[in-house]
Amino acid sequence: MAKIIIGLSGQIASGKEVVKKHLEKCCGGVSFKFSDVLRKILKDLDVPAERDNIIRLSTFLRQAYGEDLLARALTKQVSEANNDLIIVDGIRRLADIEYLKHLDNFYLIAIEAKLELRYQRVLSRAENPGDAKKSWEEFLADEAKETEVTIPAVMAQANYTLENNGTLEELKEQIDKTLTLIQNKQKEEN
Repeated sequence: MAKIIIGLSGQIASGKEVVKKHLEKCCGGVSFKFSDVLRKILKDLDVPAERDNIIRLSTFLRQAYGEDLLARALTKQVSEANNDLIIVDGIRRLADIEYLKHLDNFYLIAIEAKLELRYQRVLSRAENPGDAKKSWEEFLADEAKETEVTIPAVMAQANYTLENNGTLEELKEQIDKTLTLIQNKQKEEN
């Protein structure tokens, strides 16, 4: 079977990380994340990898070197990977998929979840410094930031959509069904 590349897009705390981890565990997938390179730069500079710092760095780099800078770098990494299943996490802009969608066997999956549920997840997972104490107003302000407002347009381009408003088991079932659909489609095309 040829390499399958799955891109994940969804708003803050929609479940992208859960989908990625499930695909890694069940199928031996390897993942790439747009923010990884930004987090590495911030770590090397000894700057906290807080959401605002990641956004500032992303904005600066894209303004200085082009909106598609991160997409070009990530597409190169993905195309050079030799794994059968590759997951690209955190697709936020249409420019992010412009290069990826030209790779063979690329499928974009949108993950949707209700706003209130996503807020509760931000509090409980505390992925970034300050998340555990984030107010509703701060969460809504995060949703309105430059890095977040373009996500719905990307999600609209998705080949498949997962609804993540239920249990973890329900989400895993959706992931498995979607992966089977992708594999069957790939068999038909080859």
